[in-house]
Amino acid sequence: MSTRREMLRLLLGAPFAAELLACEGAAPPPGPPEGALLGPDVALGHRLREPLPRQAWDDAPTRRVGVAIVGGGPAGLSAGWRLARRGERDLVVLDLEPAPGGTSRSGRSPLTAYPWGAHYLPLPPPSFGDLYELLGEMGAADEEGGREEILVREPQERVFYRGYWYPGLYPYAGASAEDLDELARFERLVARYVDGGAFDVPLARSVLDPALLALDEESAAAFLDRHGLRSPRLRWLAEYATRDDYGLSLQETSAWAFVYYWASRGRRGDDALEGAPFLTWPEGNGALVAHLAGALGERVETGKLAAHVYEEPRDDGSAGVHVLLLDAAGQRERLLADRAILALPRFVAARVAPELQLTREGFEYGAWAVAALHLDERPAERGFPPAWDNVLYGSPSLGYVTATHQRGRDHGPTVWSWYLPFVDADADAGRRRLFAAEHRDLADACMRDLRRAHPDLDARVRQLDIWRWGHGMVQPRVGFLRGGARLDEAAPRGAIHLAHTDLSGLALFVESFAHGVRAADEVWLARRPLAAR
Repeated sequence: MSTRREMLRLLLGAPFAAELLACEGAAPPPGPPEGALLGPDVALGHRLREPLPRQAWDDAPTRRVGVAIVGGGPAGLSAGWRLARRGERDLVVLDLEPAPGGTSRSGRSPLTAYPWGAHYLPLPPPSFGDLYELLGEMGAADEEGGREEILVREPQERVFYRGYWYPGLYPYAGASAEDLDELARFERLVARYVDGGAFDVPLARSVLDPALLALDEESAAAFLDRHGLRSPRLRWLAEYATRDDYGLSLQETSAWAFVYYWASRGRRGDDALEGAPFLTWPEGNGALVAHLAGALGERVETGKLAAHVYEEPRDDGSAGVHVLLLDAAGQRERLLADRAILALPRFVAARVAPELQLTREGFEYGAWAVAALHLDERPAERGFPPAWDNVLYGSPSLGYVTATHQRGRDHGPTVWSWYLPFVDADADAGRRRLFAAEHRDLADACMRDLRRAHPDLDARVRQLDIWRWGHGMVQPRVGFLRGGARLDEAAPRGAIHLAHTDLSGLALFVESFAHGVRAADEVWLARRPLAAR
């Protein structure tokens, strides 16, 4: 069994762990708070590794449905929502978890809801009318912008640097003239990409010309080197971005994806780095998936694993899709659908539908740990006042977001969601590190990270739960786009359609939504005669 110090080095990295241990001195810190270790149903999901033969469903009850959507994350729910809005009633959305939502899942305490994963949505451009339909339905935004109570309330973000909190994410305190010059040059570089208009939301609207696609063949680190941008402060800010959206280091991130992060949400003019405003809720993107699921009602069925999806012609020559289902109790069911949408990450879709021969090459998924800290009061701190997003300079974590901030509760009890991405060059190695840790190990890493900014944190935390995401997000590593060919993989295979954010290589709600809507429209058109369209 590893010692606590060894596990801390395993989770936070040897240099950072050594720094923490040196700062703590001889007196050991208190033990971590109690809590639960949570996560997706790994046991049920791993049933796909040893699939049962089709014959095992010969005697299973059979149900017919017009459209079967396999996967209840943002893409699958968006597909169901779109079909329902277009008048399709004969559909079902299937998910193996007890609740839909994927990595946009959220939790709830007696005090507040809080995110277990994705927690904000950059305000999309007005041209993305499909997404504005959803936001308008939720009362969150219209084409003139987001509603004030949904836009992130100020202060939006702050950074902890050398013992104090400062506004924003860039640590201006003590920055040299050279540091500030590099920051200005980087902002001008981003502004040129923003003004060029080639990087659009969603990715399918971007301009993929050869000159831009060449960026995908180099790393973000090489891109910054090529432009002479080596300031440690700027490099930290740049890597914070790649760790936040992609769970990757600068060395592993595609330079195209790096530029996309800044340019697709940037503003024209001198404030290009400021980016689009954020929409958020106490539960983060859990509000989006809850609305989508609520619009579908009983057509969302949970606790059901799609063990096999395949197309087989019917006696009349028309297409038919078989969806073989398995629940946690081992009960089997067969769905016969006219059309199916696989709203699954590629590594799952390839197992569920082997006949499609979907390539898995290049699809890597990062591991994450998310901690929910339940506090009875705000801890002590120095410097700039609490913000929604609270980031610690130099930490392997991404800091924490405050669930009650959006409701104006700046004092008293709250829930913090703390994020730790595993940015290993080998994604499997990151997963092994994550699942080698027990609750106390991850809770200890979280508390040691945050004590530097909040010395009396132990007296304020009443419960600390941990959610482990083994395959939390697709990663746009160097070469992912394959010269633009990657986007062709979204094409339907017969009566089976594909919809998932990893088809873009970007784990963003806008990409999930766009793929879900696209697949839904393909299905809707395929199920109607030309005269009825």
